Amino acid sequence: MIETLLVANRGEIACRVFRTCRELGIATVAVYADPDEGALHTREADTAVRLPGSAPADTYLRGDLIVKAALAAGADAVHPGYGFLSENADFAREVTGAGLTWIGPPPEAVEAMASKTRAKELMGIAPLAADAVTEDDLPVLVKAAAGGGGRGMRVVRELGVLRDELAAARAEALSAFGDGEVFVEPYVEGGRHVEVQILADAHGTVWALGTRDCSLQRRHQKVVEEAPAPGLGPELVSRLEEMAVRAARATDYRGAGTVEFLVVGDRAHFLEMNTRLQVEHPVTEAVFGVDLVALQIAVAEGGALPPAPPAPRGHAVEARLYAEDPSRSWAPQAGRLHTLSFPAGRPGAGGDGAAEPRSWTRIDAGYGDGDRIGVHYDAMIAKVVVWAPTRREAVRRLAGELAKATIHGPVTNRRLLVRSLRHPEFTAARMDTGFFDRHLPALTAAEDGEELAALAAALADAAARRAAGGAAGTTAVLGGWRNLPSQPQVKRYRGRDTEHEVRYHVTRRGVQAEGFPGVRVRHAAPDVVRLEVDGVDNEFRITVHEGDRTHVDTPTSAHTLTRLSRFPDPTAQREPGSLLAPMPGTVVRIAEGLAPGATVTAGQPLVWLEAMKMEHRITAPASGTLTALHAAPGRQVEVGALLAVVQAAAQEEHAS
Repeated sequence: MIETLLVANRGEIACRVFRTCRELGIATVAVYADPDEGALHTREADTAVRLPGSAPADTYLRGDLIVKAALAAGADAVHPGYGFLSENADFAREVTGAGLTWIGPPPEAVEAMASKTRAKELMGIAPLAADAVTEDDLPVLVKAAAGGGGRGMRVVRELGVLRDELAAARAEALSAFGDGEVFVEPYVEGGRHVEVQILADAHGTVWALGTRDCSLQRRHQKVVEEAPAPGLGPELVSRLEEMAVRAARATDYRGAGTVEFLVVGDRAHFLEMNTRLQVEHPVTEAVFGVDLVALQIAVAEGGALPPAPPAPRGHAVEARLYAEDPSRSWAPQAGRLHTLSFPAGRPGAGGDGAAEPRSWTRIDAGYGDGDRIGVHYDAMIAKVVVWAPTRREAVRRLAGELAKATIHGPVTNRRLLVRSLRHPEFTAARMDTGFFDRHLPALTAAEDGEELAALAAALADAAARRAAGGAAGTTAVLGGWRNLPSQPQVKRYRGRDTEHEVRYHVTRRGVQAEGFPGVRVRHAAPDVVRLEVDGVDNEFRITVHEGDRTHVDTPTSAHTLTRLSRFPDPTAQREPGSLLAPMPGTVVRIAEGLAPGATVTAGQPLVWLEAMKMEHRITAPASGTLTALHAAPGRQVEVGALLAVVQAAAQEEHAS
């Protein structure tokens, strides 16, 4: 019987496993790298052990250090979570070799299926030889043999870039999984990503726990998942489940796993088998009313599963909340997460599949209020899961939960999630893996009402200053605006893409603004402003955080504004053609032969940055000459750091 369990992982999945352990009466041990000191998963564990260093290769990918930590903390079992070493057969052997219980399949099954190339061979599918790919084979997908989460994956549509994409995929896979093996396979477009959850014990029982649809993906990483996969005929579902069970039996599988397919029409193409728990496992738990982590532990202890799983009921949808900016090539974001709360409750709340109300929300988070989101690891903040009797109800409630959440901190993909869930293609279950490619501009367009948010922020700031000065009436209801002969005060804010200037007067009656016809100020306080817009009252909740960042929340929208100086600092100007780091990270490489004086072409990759376990290319903004290069492999850079300067050809002609 397991008494103490160490989770060889971090963030949301570690917190999720700890939650089940608490319910089972099992003591918990966390491991943490230096950037995770004091992180939520370390606070939720009974004991935490430091892994010195920051890079995954020095910490969470060091199986020897993790086993040592487990023994030092008195653990008798190890749960790998997902990612990192979760599909590493050698690590599984290290764990069992140290006398610890491995919460996962046998190392031989991990070995057979964790490598996607070997898994395909087992299923009778041969990958393409990289050196034999021709124009007729395009498009192809370069894919990491180990791990998942979209890391080490590249779609190649031009034969001339295959070599570079292979190198980039190898580097990213090595950094994320400690294994640089990649392979090439045909890239099937217009399909749906459908998977089957399996669970097997050591007594010959294998469960197929229905289907999940994970078609909404960015960079081949899932963003929205649901169970069951909508719109599949019973014959296709049976065939998918049969193939999944066959894959499990072929490897004498034990524990939880997932078999993934690309579905086009009524045809199913085997992709891979993940020998671990998936990020999206909560939707299956919700529909079947089970706790997969508890079942993993029971199987590892030698327990037998019932002959058949519980009957499924209802529908569940999960959305992954990321610290990233979808409108800027999904650039990851870092910084302080000041507030994270949802209408259904704070992170960690939610249903468990038993005795639920008509619908319920579950929040699995890896961060809490005040935590700092760094650049070393995955950018996922939390998963929001909704269960309801029907898909329509679940989708609508999830969109509402996200829309009304209070999220103060780095830029997130919240707006994209809400719009995706409300998109007619998604609500009608007609989505496929190309959803974001088709709809991204509309899904990331600026939200209406930012100018009113800037007005509310300015009025709240004025009220706060009056309160600080001891002025009376700072929360008084204000009348209509009128032009005054006195010189107005001016405040400037930068929104998502636009700067807003608000002009207002401070009078004995309070604060009055100009330039907004049809708007009346009903109330202005430091934290709440009410504006009547064309006869309709609107409430704006104002919160100011460090760095002059102002968050303005309404019942239907959220805006983040930065207070600007009225007189910009002239030293902040950059010369034309400056390439700035779009996020904090590490320079992992620069283009071969790149040096000042080199001729570059528009769109040519010049510098590769790694941030939050993803690699990002910085490209030339125009054709011309590289006049400066400040990036170097291994260099840590902050957001806005100058990496290089490209003088465009037109500038060169003008200068001459």
